[in-house]
Amino acid sequence: MVSHSVWIVGTSRSGKTARLVEQFRSWVEPEKQYTESFYTKKNGRKKGDRIREFLYLKQTEPGVLVLAANDDNRRELGDIIVTSTLGKYPVRAKTPLGFFQDEVILFWPLLINSLNLKAQFPVRLRPETEQELATKLWRPQLDEEILRIAGVNESRLVRRILDLLQLAAYSGTSCEDIAQILTRGLRENATNLEPEFLASLLLDWRNWCLERGLLTYGIITELYSQYLLSDRNYQQHLTKRYQAVLADDVDDYPSVARLLFELLLDQGAVGAFSYNPDGAVRLGLGADPNYLEGLAERCRVEILTGPPPESLGEQLTKQMVELVTEPMVVLSLPKTVHSIQITSRAQLLRQTAEVIANAIQSQQVQPEQVAIIAPGLDAIARYTLVEILVKQNIQVESLNDQRPLISSPIIRALLTMLALVYPGLGRLVDRDAVAEMLVVLSRKQQPSENSSLLTDAINRVSTDIDPVRAGLIADYCFVPHPDRPNLLPVSAFERWDRIGYAATTAYTEILQWLEQQRSQQELRLIPSPISLLDRAIQRFLWNGSNLPYEQLAALRELLETAQHYWEIDTRLRQIGPVETTPYTTIIEFIQLLRRGTITANPYPVRPIGGARRSVTLATIFQYRSSRRSHRWHFWLDAGSPLWAKGGAATLFGAPFFLRDRLGEPWTAEDEKLAEEQRLQRILTDLLSRVSERVYLCHSDLAVNGQEQLGPLLPLVNSCVTVISEATVN
Repeated sequence: MVSHSVWIVGTSRSGKTARLVEQFRSWVEPEKQYTESFYTKKNGRKKGDRIREFLYLKQTEPGVLVLAANDDNRRELGDIIVTSTLGKYPVRAKTPLGFFQDEVILFWPLLINSLNLKAQFPVRLRPETEQELATKLWRPQLDEEILRIAGVNESRLVRRILDLLQLAAYSGTSCEDIAQILTRGLRENATNLEPEFLASLLLDWRNWCLERGLLTYGIITELYSQYLLSDRNYQQHLTKRYQAVLADDVDDYPSVARLLFELLLDQGAVGAFSYNPDGAVRLGLGADPNYLEGLAERCRVEILTGPPPESLGEQLTKQMVELVTEPMVVLSLPKTVHSIQITSRAQLLRQTAEVIANAIQSQQVQPEQVAIIAPGLDAIARYTLVEILVKQNIQVESLNDQRPLISSPIIRALLTMLALVYPGLGRLVDRDAVAEMLVVLSRKQQPSENSSLLTDAINRVSTDIDPVRAGLIADYCFVPHPDRPNLLPVSAFERWDRIGYAATTAYTEILQWLEQQRSQQELRLIPSPISLLDRAIQRFLWNGSNLPYEQLAALRELLETAQHYWEIDTRLRQIGPVETTPYTTIIEFIQLLRRGTITANPYPVRPIGGARRSVTLATIFQYRSSRRSHRWHFWLDAGSPLWAKGGAATLFGAPFFLRDRLGEPWTAEDEKLAEEQRLQRILTDLLSRVSERVYLCHSDLAVNGQEQLGPLLPLVNSCVTVISEATVN
């Protein structure tokens, strides 16, 4: 029997997504033809009757479920489908985890009955809140001896344990079976904690969350795979709603996605799936490409040709892979591959930025056609590259730049403001923080003729209180106190005439506003700290101006995080008494931000409007996940050993939960083979995404001064075109 479902196999940029869209249109095209004939048919019925019948049929029609590997790809795929069909056919585009979450929340009453849970609306925990609450719950059991055995600090250990629950859920394994799998997988490693102990912690955590209606990604996935998918009532609802499923890049999906697909196919649904054998970007982070590949047996397989002719994949992949896997082979790479070789990494960063700037200024390439890709981007590298390029009026877009919120001065200023308004927070404030707050809150926006560049937006911002005057005011007018820190009038400084009129006026306005908020807080006229943050943003930061996107994203993430934090706090206080002072939640919120666990990545994560003319800066993992392509690639730190890691750390215990080797020990030989395969996939994937030129940027010494002898070093040594210190000098 010929299957109506399609399994599309192809490398990067081989047209898999376009083929999926074409398949979607083939599903809906007969309906379009029927619709046209329906309205034109002369059957003697009134036109209104025919329209009502058609609308009724539309209501009873099954829907199409569209899935993508991550949120960015989901939005792009949804946009492509809507554009290609002129928006006539509504689709439900989700990520696998997003779909699981929506289904669990939608069918929560069914789970309440089957699991005998308390009737309350569920609330999803963010990863940072999940870790904080789990740490509090487990702290009595995670003593110094446990941490010594584990060999990591408390924060890292808690994250590892929580990741085990998530990995198990992704593989379709129940929480009760985690101990058995870890026992088999860790039997050759006696330095780790007892599997039964880890499993007991996770069971306590899962039950604690379910009692309070709190959901994490791991708990959501387990509830969906273990309870909803096996429930007959849910299966009936699911198959009625969806008679077609379209999934892109299933090589990045967790194992439970196959359970969903097989259920739909068993009930008569048709499917279209795309699979990239050189993808598997999220392998080690929950994806199980080998298990998903087994779905091809139920489909008609279509194999697409290789990467497009304009890419370097077909020309270079075989040579580069051979050089990496067999270093003794003597080959010379073609002129499309260049090498930048410098002794120190600082010189390498400067030289790389200068090569890019010269190429753009000489019109060899446009900014949006250049990508800088590195196995890992530290703050020094990111700052150096951005600083040099921005000075040359070249914008830089950092893909998914998840810097901690606390790294933003406007966020630190707002947290200092909270500590000055609410009592009991004086230990969180010092003179330096007050001075920074005065500088940030006294900002003013100046008009600029050209605001197209991010640098223009930043340069147009000035402050009435400069850092020097802010320091003087903080030294002489700030009064520390553990309960009620205070700011005195500027006249408390004997030489306050040195402050100047503009700074004095701005400081007085800030002081008056703080006093007003304190009085309103004492009268309980401020609903929550979220309201106070919003007031400060409106009064001092927004003030009718257009903030740069990066600052706006940080402020949005702060408000989203605060709203989520107080929502969870309210739920916990509803369930049982919390023995804390009235302002403990604010203290814990500020401390959570200061630990740097929350990053500025709000929804949506992309600016509104046309694509910016900017150089792309990304790690290997970020770039491959984004599915982008460019004319020129700059592979930074080409000699780094991190290239074999793929630019993303593998989660602890991830190999134990792959379905084809569930619970099997992970040996050093397995790790070596996995790194070789990962490196080959990276080279194949990246070369498929570059069309004209590759620069291998290598420094002999790493940041810590050690010699770099990574797996790509044979490629660097095989380059004919070399830019070195001698060339520069």
